[in-house]
Amino acid sequence: MKKILLIFSCIFFILSCSNNAQKGTVVKIGHVGESDRMIWKPVIEKLAKEGITIELVSFADYTIPNQALNDGEIDLNAFQHNAYLSNEIKTKNYDLTPIAVTYISAMNIYSKNITNVNQIKDKDKIAIPNDPSNGGRALKVLQAAGIIKVKPEAGDSPSINDIIENPFNVELVEVDAGSIYSLLPDVACAVINCNYAIDFGLNPGADYIFKDDPSIYSGNSFINLIAARTEDKDNELYKKIVAAYQSAEVEKVYSEDFKGAYLPAWK
Repeated sequence: MKKILLIFSCIFFILSCSNNAQKGTVVKIGHVGESDRMIWKPVIEKLAKEGITIELVSFADYTIPNQALNDGEIDLNAFQHNAYLSNEIKTKNYDLTPIAVTYISAMNIYSKNITNVNQIKDKDKIAIPNDPSNGGRALKVLQAAGIIKVKPEAGDSPSINDIIENPFNVELVEVDAGSIYSLLPDVACAVINCNYAIDFGLNPGADYIFKDDPSIYSGNSFINLIAARTEDKDNELYKKIVAAYQSAEVEKVYSEDFKGAYLPAWK
């Protein structure tokens, strides 16, 4: 009996140590765009009750968070979709893995100079992101709007070289995704990532001249995700973070604070 009690005591001690190891833990999560802080608020509050502190680390643009994660400066990041991460892994040899899906965001066309895409004129300028995945997605949106046509075999991430029809001879101005809003007065229109649109006061549910639609895309390339270093993909603590994120509370933030611009991808 003493031996049995000793075994149970050891098991209890191990489990207690494991649980206590998580309490007081700080997990650094990289993001881009201040609007994401609203999304993470209910997650932070829920995990704080378990002694887990989520520290959000803000980055100015898309080019840094994956490097920071790969280098161990942060623990997770949540700012990108599958297409962007796949391209980063391919071109920069990052050892990163998606551990959860979050949402798909509307990448709409906005303008300060026209009110409808039908008003596009010959040789008008249109601003799009200059990174391969978001730029490719912008081309798909422009195709859906009837402005250009790209090769079908290019999939969900075509390049400018894949444009096969440009009836309006539009000039595509490629700039950093976070800088596109500042160009709105100088171009006919622009394709803007949802988080930047919100950060600059645009309403993705009302201010667009052409609205993005998930049916434009054939795969899951543009579903956003939470990424970890591959060695940490089965980390139990990170699974708790995913469970707290994929919740009714976060879905409510999508619906109310973002006016439905973000749609939960885990449902």
